[in-house]
Amino acid sequence: MEKGITSEAMPGDHARRDEVAAATAATEATMRPQYVPVNVYETPGALVVLAPLPAVTPKDVTIEVRPGAVRFWAHLRSAGPRDFLVHEWDYGCYEREIDLPEGYGRGLEATLANGQLAIRVLRGELTQTLSIQPMAM
Repeated sequence: MEKGITSEAMPGDHARRDEVAAATAATEATMRPQYVPVNVYETPGALVVLAPLPAVTPKDVTIEVRPGAVRFWAHLRSAGPRDFLVHEWDYGCYEREIDLPEGYGRGLEATLANGQLAIRVLRGELTQTLSIQPMAM
């Protein structure tokens, strides 16, 4: 590090982080999840779901498969105080559920890269509800 620069946060930074955390919690508690468009196709071994999830990380996202459906969601990433001139989407609070055809659910795999979530619901019978977070690519 350069002389005079430390890795510790400045005292004023903590108040800012607290403000952002409080604003995020308050916003997420009252907002409706954002609808997520999807593309879905079959391969010989899996049903593949592709969905745009901008501005979230793998640790923000959860994917769940249960009898007859796959569902994914992402928590609100940040709702810091901003004065938007146009505000059409948020950094997270995404959710979508898709009906599964019979014969899928034996396993679940997912990746998140460049704002795109790719889910593979493996062919075979579901024996129990599965829940995972995607791997970063």
